[in-house]
Amino acid sequence: MEYFNGPPCQLERLFAPFGHRIKYAKVDADTGEEVSNDDIMKGYKVDTDTYIEVSKDELENIALESTRTIDIDEFVPKSDIDPRYLIRPYYLVPDGKVGHDAFAVIRETIRNMDMVAIGRVVLTSREHIIALEPLDNGLMGTLLRYPYEVRDEKEYFDEIQDVKVTKDMLDLAKHIVTQKTAEFEPEKFEDHYEEALVELINAKRQGKTIGAKPRPKGENVVDLMDALKKSLASEAVTTKGKKPRKASAGQKEMLLPIEGKKPAAKKAAKPERSTGRKTG
Repeated sequence: MEYFNGPPCQLERLFAPFGHRIKYAKVDADTGEEVSNDDIMKGYKVDTDTYIEVSKDELENIALESTRTIDIDEFVPKSDIDPRYLIRPYYLVPDGKVGHDAFAVIRETIRNMDMVAIGRVVLTSREHIIALEPLDNGLMGTLLRYPYEVRDEKEYFDEIQDVKVTKDMLDLAKHIVTQKTAEFEPEKFEDHYEEALVELINAKRQGKTIGAKPRPKGENVVDLMDALKKSLASEAVTTKGKKPRKASAGQKEMLLPIEGKKPAAKKAAKPERSTGRKTG
């Protein structure tokens, strides 16, 4: 009998001896004292221990009003949009008869011209850039990052070793890629962790236990790098005795964040140190 079926299972932290939920208290970083929500305000960090305090009223004064409209500024070829700027997609539908007409005109025009409409939309009090493109009878709107939110790839790529790729290596790699070429079908990929988690929770509800299972493996998986390494075995003999190059310090992790940070605020006269708590 399946107890869970649908959205991913959400696990919560519990206090082991009693199984009670854990709540996280807000405490003063200096004194360790718990702070109530009424005594908390926001601040912008401009130095190691210096913050510019911003009140709730001040934030409300600069907040933008959320609307149900999207202001289109320009149209660009879809190929012009760097994938690193893509954040999150949404489905867009028209509102009312007049909305349907304008919606259909925009949709079919950019579909025929293979263009993307770039506009602005207000969500959660902030203005976002959004790219609109046709999707069946509707539109898909994808939020885009601002330039300051995208890291410069040179932060990571400048330290990658300059490896000479031989024709034999390329030929082997092309052969392997050709053999494994397929159509992208998301349905073929399964979330094995989610499946195992659901099975574990269902079993525990029935008083059963589940032992460790071997990690799932795909069928006929080709390890491209292993194949390339084996092809270089003969070359290793000729280079034996030579001192290998050190691995780049920037390659400790394979997956590195694209998302950058907001630009630092310009420094002004240094204000007095703030504890981040209201004083009156």
